[in-house]
Amino acid sequence: LATGPGQNNSIFYEIRTYDIKPSKMKEFVEMANKYLHLRTAHSELVGFWSAELGAMNKVVHIWKYDNFAHRTAVRRALANDRDWQGKFLSPALALIEKQHNEVAYLVPWCQLGKPPKEGGVYEWVTFQMKPGGPALWGEAFQAAINAHVNTGYTKLIGVFHTEYGLLNTVHVMWWNESPDHRAVGRHSAHEDARVVAAVRDSVRFLESQQNMLLIPLQCSPLK
Repeated sequence: LATGPGQNNSIFYEIRTYDIKPSKMKEFVEMANKYLHLRTAHSELVGFWSAELGAMNKVVHIWKYDNFAHRTAVRRALANDRDWQGKFLSPALALIEKQHNEVAYLVPWCQLGKPPKEGGVYEWVTFQMKPGGPALWGEAFQAAINAHVNTGYTKLIGVFHTEYGLLNTVHVMWWNESPDHRAVGRHSAHEDARVVAAVRDSVRFLESQQNMLLIPLQCSPLK
């Protein structure tokens, strides 16, 4: 989980979260679906989702960069892209109440995954861990995640830890066929002794936890 020299490579992910004006959510989603190809012409989009449960009028999108120089070059190109600026960015800014971004790395023991099929839902779980970093809580956290993976009821998409933003934060993205499928799986996991033991060990290092149920937009590569 360590950053710096412990990273396997320089690839990182920018996680952007926008709060949209309640009356403008439909308009924002329609604009994103129509014009986001202008943005993805510059760099790779991992996924784009709207919150269904756990938050309202919120979107989350994740962008992949080779390194920080790559991001700088992309941002410069976007500033000079008249189509992007005029057709999407300028109109969209009037619909957004708040923007937040983080830079995160995939943990070394997790590869970015894909769902087995389209049409499911995504769960975005944010864990705020105790100060001290992965040297303190990394092994216990990994064991808790793997215990859930081993139940088989859910698909792990990615585990991201922050480099810029609130530190000691880990975001975990899961995929399920439906909210009801997730609910049944979670109930079974809570009765699984292996999961209970792993979670009990991990929560010693946990300060807070929050989750959202996300629905992919039409323009999202992960659907």
